[in-house]
Amino acid sequence: MSGPQCCANPPTLNPNSGAGHVEKLGGLNTYVTGSPDSKLAVLLISDIHGYEAPNLRKLADKVAAAGFYVAVPDFFHGDPYVADGGKPLQEWIKDHGVDRGFEEAKPVIQALKSKGITAIGAAGFCWGAKVIVQLAKREFIQAAVLLHPSFVTVDDIKGVEVPLSILGAEIDRLSPPALVKEFEEALNAKSEVDSFVKIFPKVAHGWTVRYNVEDESAVKAAEEAHRNLLEWFAKLLLKGVCCALLMLLLLLLFLDPIFPEIFSLEDAEFWKIDQCATKS
Repeated sequence: MSGPQCCANPPTLNPNSGAGHVEKLGGLNTYVTGSPDSKLAVLLISDIHGYEAPNLRKLADKVAAAGFYVAVPDFFHGDPYVADGGKPLQEWIKDHGVDRGFEEAKPVIQALKSKGITAIGAAGFCWGAKVIVQLAKREFIQAAVLLHPSFVTVDDIKGVEVPLSILGAEIDRLSPPALVKEFEEALNAKSEVDSFVKIFPKVAHGWTVRYNVEDESAVKAAEEAHRNLLEWFAKLLLKGVCCALLMLLLLLLFLDPIFPEIFSLEDAEFWKIDQCATKS
């Protein structure tokens, strides 16, 4: 299912790009950005070009600026796909299987939880999308986004247990619009799973991270997808935090009659339900 579209517009990798830094997380070199005190994390899993892609790190920084702690692991162990002079794509894919990516993602998620993270969203691009659908179980993450996915099947979508957003491209031989529509139908049949599916017109596979920064229309399309991704995580992850706070306050009110005297609910900004609604 991989092909030329996976290799189109390859990024110029830069290990020094981004506002964050690289550290070990779950045994993998990982680009991390955002406040380490945040209780909400977003895991980004790259396409075949790896975690040093400047546009990917720029997106990570953008998500971090919204209040999330963001992790972008190097699932390729310093060996991203290189079109010129590297291994043939199919051979490289065999050496960097998505099943291995799934197994290596588990300790990364555990490491995030050990930092005090209470909710995790995960997004995958191309190759990374297949890893995400395997992670899209309640025991691992709380929300997921697939962007121009590769290798993903309808059966994968049927197995998803957490809210899922799929952002597809009109020009995509790996996940053509007809297949994305099948994904949507499978999600619609799962009433217990929130979902959002969108096909972007006039863009090609990889448009969200392999765009030309000097092409105004390409930047605009990519930023629209980034905004959709961020809105999805804000809706699902922040909503959970707000509800947890509300439940805690209600419990305190029920158990301790003194609590209302020492804490003014009217003065508590985070108590207001409309605060949660604006974030969700």
